[in-house]
Amino acid sequence: MGGWLLLNTHAPRWRILRPYFPLLLLFALFEIWVALQQLPLPIGWLQAIVPETAAHFIAANAQTTTGTLSLDPNQTHIGLIKGLSYWCILFLVLALANTTQRLKTLILIIVLTGTFQACYGVLLALSGSETTWLMGFENATSASGSFVYRNHFGNFLVLCLCLGIGLLIASLSESKFSSLKAAVKNFITMLLNGKATLRICLAIMVIGLVMSHSRMANTAFFASLSITGVLGLLLIRKKSRSLTVLLISLMVIDLMIVGSWFGVDKLKDRLENTSLMAETRDEVNQYGMSLIEQNPLTGTGGGSFYSSFPSVKGPGINSFYDLAHNDYLQFTIEFGLPATLLLGLAVLWSFYHAFVALRNRRNSLLQGVAFATVMAIIAELIMLTTDFHLQAPATATYFMLCLALAWKARFMESGRQGQPSARQNTQTAKRSHAEHKEASKKT
Repeated sequence: MGGWLLLNTHAPRWRILRPYFPLLLLFALFEIWVALQQLPLPIGWLQAIVPETAAHFIAANAQTTTGTLSLDPNQTHIGLIKGLSYWCILFLVLALANTTQRLKTLILIIVLTGTFQACYGVLLALSGSETTWLMGFENATSASGSFVYRNHFGNFLVLCLCLGIGLLIASLSESKFSSLKAAVKNFITMLLNGKATLRICLAIMVIGLVMSHSRMANTAFFASLSITGVLGLLLIRKKSRSLTVLLISLMVIDLMIVGSWFGVDKLKDRLENTSLMAETRDEVNQYGMSLIEQNPLTGTGGGSFYSSFPSVKGPGINSFYDLAHNDYLQFTIEFGLPATLLLGLAVLWSFYHAFVALRNRRNSLLQGVAFATVMAIIAELIMLTTDFHLQAPATATYFMLCLALAWKARFMESGRQGQPSARQNTQTAKRSHAEHKEASKKT
């Protein structure tokens, strides 16, 4: 990021970031708040702002003269560093993915990364090895790739699948075939131009997703695919027939045929055996609400859930919860309601731009990116209700990428950088015609 700023301090490329300033500003304001949480304040100020937090510092040291809004400033500092890293990644994606070719290359890399993770996870799960091949962790029959937690693996694959599906939709043909010969020709062309390879990558990732046995990841994927598919059929009219075929193949072929070979029955058993009596996550949500009541505006500090939750944990929870298994709850506890609403505004604003792009853009790639980001945001919002996916750097980074791509789908020029867009070409032609007409009058 420093290199880009050094090279473009006085360059006109800053103007391409103008439409994305609101997104960058919202996340920057959130990081400023996290920085304030770890800032030492006079204990008198702290008693006036958050008496409960001040009482915590006084109980630890009666002679203390300063305290922080965060109950664990060291963990908050670590969270600040991670958050600034996410912001830098967001900035670089918005700044560097400035042509449709770069945008396509970025999505292809994400799809290939997801395919590699799926291959590694599936092969490792089927190998019967007692330990993982790379890190030596205990292996299981559920696929988890290079992730320690299979639900994070499932979340990662869902985001990669969303972008892969968007890329495939961008390549759908708008033409109608009048004969068998034309259809065969189109099929051969599909094999040669890489669409078949992309479709295979999607199938591999679906296998990995099913074999992860992650209940919410699988539920969120097919729910978001159904919802976004309906939106796509209503809004992408020129591709309605080919889009219908693609959605049916994803829902039927991938789930019923491929899934039946690779353990969809185990996933079904996990879903059927899910019981609120056996789960304690709902009780964590109930007890966590008391932490929100104690610090509704300032929160307990980023990364402080594991140290603050034991103070309100009830007798029905015997396990140690270092994370809330509900990111809505954890963000509200740690950062307070205003900061959490600020992040919610960034996500919903991104969803709005993706929806508008899906409805209005005519460039096939940007339409596909809009479809992908609408689907990714819906899926992520569902998955965050039962797990802590935004606490894992890999899944948090990829979700930030999806938010950036949503704004790209709305505001990015469809022409290549350095080349005039269609609007610019029209304006130039009108000016040339007017100048020529004026010169003719003078002569």
